[in-house]
Amino acid sequence: MQKKLTRILMLLVVLVSFTSCSIIEGIFKAGVGVGIFIVIAVLAIIAFIVSKIFSRK
Repeated sequence: MQKKLTRILMLLVVLVSFTSCSIIEGIFKAGVGVGIFIVIAVLAIIAFIVSKIFSRK
């Protein structure tokens, strides 16, 4: 009985760890998308500011 219980607990630990890995993967994929969006937005703002500075002269 003890051996069977140990096997079941080990199986549950493995299943929970695989589930959490997929959740972490989803979070990192979303983070990469948001990071790319923020970089593009900052570059667009810098380009806008530079174009306004040079258009005055």
